[in-house]
Amino acid sequence: MILKLTQAIDLNALRKGLLAAALLALAGCTIAKPRTDDPWEKFNRKVYHFNVKVDNAVIRPTAVVYRKITTPNMRRVISNFFANIRMPITIANDALQGEIKDALKSTGRFVINTTVGFLGFFDPASKLHLPQQESDFAVTLAKWGVNEGPYLVLPFLGSTSARDVWRMPVDGRLFDPMGYYSRTHDYELGREYWPSMLFLVTLRARGIDAENIVNGAYDPYIFYRDAYRQRRLYLIYDGEPPFEAIQQLQGVQLDDIDALLEEQQDYEKAQRDAEKKDPH
Repeated sequence: MILKLTQAIDLNALRKGLLAAALLALAGCTIAKPRTDDPWEKFNRKVYHFNVKVDNAVIRPTAVVYRKITTPNMRRVISNFFANIRMPITIANDALQGEIKDALKSTGRFVINTTVGFLGFFDPASKLHLPQQESDFAVTLAKWGVNEGPYLVLPFLGSTSARDVWRMPVDGRLFDPMGYYSRTHDYELGREYWPSMLFLVTLRARGIDAENIVNGAYDPYIFYRDAYRQRRLYLIYDGEPPFEAIQQLQGVQLDDIDALLEEQQDYEKAQRDAEKKDPH
């Protein structure tokens, strides 16, 4: 439904509207404090468990095969390519946020890696002190002063929020070259979507290395939720969130922290006891 609505909007008018909104909003807005509540938790947990089942049945096995048939260097080169081809998303949103210096740096990185770096497979720009930066339309909305809204888990897509969900149709429709490619081509077997699918597989393959951390968490749902919120906070503040925002995100109730630590310790003890009873 969201994609159909965005397709019905005149792109030139939308771009002009975004630029106008950016100029007005940047005049005096402040970034809203991060939320720590989860009013849609009941729904989110159901979708989270559905996504875990889909991941275990299809996505993770595909990522495992991808890792088996590729070397670390091959995966690095492919990841470089996707990071480069998605750079227009960051460039456009930096401009909408009024971060012209960052937009120019990202543009320089994109040009260098696309040419000297052979379509982005290699990363000479980093050696020229143009490190990779990341931004999206959700970060733009945050810097315009739009509240985060409730945390949300979507089928197949995973963690997002009522604000962050808009980066998918807006960035995908306006700024993502892979989105443009899939819309303007029509091949047999849906081959126009293969680049996007390979990109998702590369992301999942990278996550395999962190699975032990997630599996050791008392409540993986909470782990993913808090990790997502923390990552978004660092993106919004360009990697340097103020202490007040970090404190707000983590919470300051010592009783709650102690309770969570106790639950984690009980969970780890139960896991050790189970392993002793059944070492296989």
